Amino acid sequence: MELLRLSSTLVSKVINVDQICLLVEKYYTEDFTEQERIQLRYQLEAFNIDITKNPRLSGVSTISDLCKRLVGTQQHETYYLLDRVARLIFTPPVSTATTKRRFSAMKIFKNRLCSKMSDDFLANNLVIYIEREIVENIDSKSVIDELEDIKGRRSEL
Repeated sequence: MELLRLSSTLVSKVINVDQICLLVEKYYTEDFTEQERIQLRYQLEAFNIDITKNPRLSGVSTISDLCKRLVGTQQHETYYLLDRVARLIFTPPVSTATTKRRFSAMKIFKNRLCSKMSDDFLANNLVIYIEREIVENIDSKSVIDELEDIKGRRSEL
């Protein structure tokens, strides 16, 4: 929540430079060098001035809109660090979607089998269920043949 609140300062009428620099220092330490963090402060201050002078940059309401306008006005090259910050802010929703999908899949499995399974069995089935696009390309006959060769089973599967 703090990340979203701090990122909303990017689309305000006047960007709070200190808050954005705090955001970068706290959440994106590996994405920016120390020199880039110093340069970011100067880019943000220059961008604050440019917003008032360039009507095409003012009035953005979302971070997506900010990125589009930076590219549309060719300012993404001038404010390349600001552009990077805006793009990095888009990353968490993508990464949390995978986590939510996994918990949803776990809920489906746990409900269907009435919580009567071991953790290993649950984990193995969740991997297959979550990555079902990959699993669809695997030939089950070849997996069975390979397991027979490895284990040396006495009976057929």
